[in-house]
Amino acid sequence: MLRSQGPEHPSGGLLLAPFRGLRYAPDRVGSLAAVTSPPYDVVVRPDGLHHLQTADPHNIVRLILPEAADPAARHRQAARTLRRWEADGVLVRDPEPALYVYEQRRGDVLQRGLIGSLRLTPPDEGVVLPHEDVMPEVVEDRAALMRETAANLEPLLLSYRGDGTATGATAVIERTAGRPPLLSTTTEDGFSHRLWAVTDTEEIAEAGRDLSRHQALIADGHHRWATYLRLRSEQTGSSAGRADFWDHGLVLLVDTARYPLRVRAIHRVLPHLSVTDALARMEGAFSVRTVDGPLPRALRSLETTPGNAFLLTGDGVFRLLHGPDPGLLARAVPGGLPGEWRRLDATVLHSALLSALWRVPDGPSEVGYLHDAAAAVEQAERLGGSAVLMRAVTEETVRGLARKGVTMPRKSTSFGPKPATGLVLRALDGRPGEPA
Repeated sequence: MLRSQGPEHPSGGLLLAPFRGLRYAPDRVGSLAAVTSPPYDVVVRPDGLHHLQTADPHNIVRLILPEAADPAARHRQAARTLRRWEADGVLVRDPEPALYVYEQRRGDVLQRGLIGSLRLTPPDEGVVLPHEDVMPEVVEDRAALMRETAANLEPLLLSYRGDGTATGATAVIERTAGRPPLLSTTTEDGFSHRLWAVTDTEEIAEAGRDLSRHQALIADGHHRWATYLRLRSEQTGSSAGRADFWDHGLVLLVDTARYPLRVRAIHRVLPHLSVTDALARMEGAFSVRTVDGPLPRALRSLETTPGNAFLLTGDGVFRLLHGPDPGLLARAVPGGLPGEWRRLDATVLHSALLSALWRVPDGPSEVGYLHDAAAAVEQAERLGGSAVLMRAVTEETVRGLARKGVTMPRKSTSFGPKPATGLVLRALDGRPGEPA
């Protein structure tokens, strides 16, 4: 397994290349904030999708979550929209390749990193470490969308561990952040966003030398990473320019020694399982007690409960599920994996509750994944189903399992702050002789 530092690695570690970003022309849109979106899998549908669509006719959600009668039509529509926006000058390609310094700030939260075109490496080289499983149907959908648009529409969030000092890539970031930005905007969640282009070849090389000594953890974007690898594998016999484009993927790299990420839980909504049925099917396998609301207070009760614990709601009452029966865990949780994996809340939820007790298949029509606890509760109440509210795990736990090659149950973590979608895109340039 690749260690976090060491120039002896034959893989060369992280190889981040500049690219010609495709960006909104500020004078062609209402505001930069109005055309951005959260990542595609964070948008709460249908209300959040409609809100973004009506914020500006050119909102990026029309590319990442197009609406049409069937998937193939959606993807073709996104491709036509992208081509039209570029032809009309709504999206404009930067004149020269660059790495992009990206800053997010809200209150005492400050995150800075580098957006670039990352060379894809085989999973067994351990340069990029996934920590969650993926859903094949989501990878298929994202692959079809990227294939049709010939573009990376939103960056993955990757974290790496530097030495905490302002050297190498961090030095480039800090120097650049003292210059006037390419763009500056504040989105409705209160985050300010600033973007700079690094085009100086010496600064790009300085950052590259540093990054080539590191491996990265996928903090957000496992499905898009799996999509990148799938699309690259399809390029046998492609023309050189197109094959080179799919050999890379759009990422944001953040040094968490200097800018620690926040790790939040991802909650589950079971639209077809009522709270009454959920409680009846548990057969005493968990201890259950009612806790006081409102939601923030109930979540504090969850956070302070030792061992595996979950908050079950959907009928206006918060119930704490805790103290699972050891015999159930022995039967339901797969063996042969590290103890820290077997003790994860997500492992126990999916193995013991969803599979063994509730018999709920983990498919998109049966289990919804929401990053916001209030939205999960509201959706469960509206649908007559159940919300299972989760706790976050630490970055150290995630990274430790990833280095052992152990993946967590999908949607186990939500790292943030996540990059806003729409500030810079990476698209295949169809004009001969020009770099992608």
